[in-house]
Amino acid sequence: MAPRLILYICWVDIVNTAASLSSTTVVVPGTTANLGPGFDCLGAALTVHNQFGFRLQETSDSAVTITVSGTEADRVNVDANNLVYQAFVKVFQFLGHAVPPVAIDIELGVPLARGLGSSATAIVGGLMGANSLAGEPLSEAQLMELAIAMEGHPDNVVPALIGGCRLAASRTDDSWEICEIDWHSDIVPVVAIPNFELSTEEARRVLPSSYSRADAVFNVAHLGLLVRGLESGRGDWLATALQDRIHQPYRQALIRGFNAVYQSALDSGAYGLVISGAGPTLLALTSAEAAPTVEQAIQTAWAEQGIEAEVRSLAVDQQGARLV
Repeated sequence: MAPRLILYICWVDIVNTAASLSSTTVVVPGTTANLGPGFDCLGAALTVHNQFGFRLQETSDSAVTITVSGTEADRVNVDANNLVYQAFVKVFQFLGHAVPPVAIDIELGVPLARGLGSSATAIVGGLMGANSLAGEPLSEAQLMELAIAMEGHPDNVVPALIGGCRLAASRTDDSWEICEIDWHSDIVPVVAIPNFELSTEEARRVLPSSYSRADAVFNVAHLGLLVRGLESGRGDWLATALQDRIHQPYRQALIRGFNAVYQSALDSGAYGLVISGAGPTLLALTSAEAAPTVEQAIQTAWAEQGIEAEVRSLAVDQQGARLV
């Protein structure tokens, strides 16, 4: 009887495992990227999230059915062009498997096209959802490589996937070396999200095709100081380190009210203020003590420019994307 009992238990486990793989849910944090001089290589996950639910369909008239809830839900594609679904498909293509019909439920918590990594959450969510339903054949490193290939650069998708503050550098074989950057607990990220958009394409068009040696050296030095400032919590280092000559001077003009908000943040005690990702969201780094004052000052400065904005203090999400 013992062998039959063992076989029965194994059969039950297989059935239960198969059932658990018919649906899965992934929570992915939004991100802030660049952080001043860390253009296209430095980013941090934040405590704001999108959630993606996946349910395999045994029979379906279409390859994908998508429902979306949350702010700006009506602006999200609900057909095969949806970025979450494209990432979902990418995994099965990579594995050489047929893409199963799927229903995807999206709950939005990260604003669209605002510089908080909404596209990165979609890519990471789709990749992780597909990998989960396929039995998790891909490692975290493989998922990361697929995510970077889809996004085009690592600064948003890497922290969205694995959490924390991350610096990405390419190896000689074009793979990636990922370095965790300690974020001191006394440093509070304050995000200021205006009620207008700025596309990544437009933000990249204004950048020059080449830079001087002086500008390159400036950014290298300031990125090194930024890493030490984040680790140590030294506000004086951060005040200098957040300066940049690669992207911010060219993008500031695309963000209405930037100069007023920048000055108000510094006057109210922030260490510095930078463009989050490609913008238009702005990110102030400050102490916990000064954070409420900085929030109010930024809110007032943008209101005086006739711009509504959501301003709030967040924290660094150390978990990254996770299955629920």
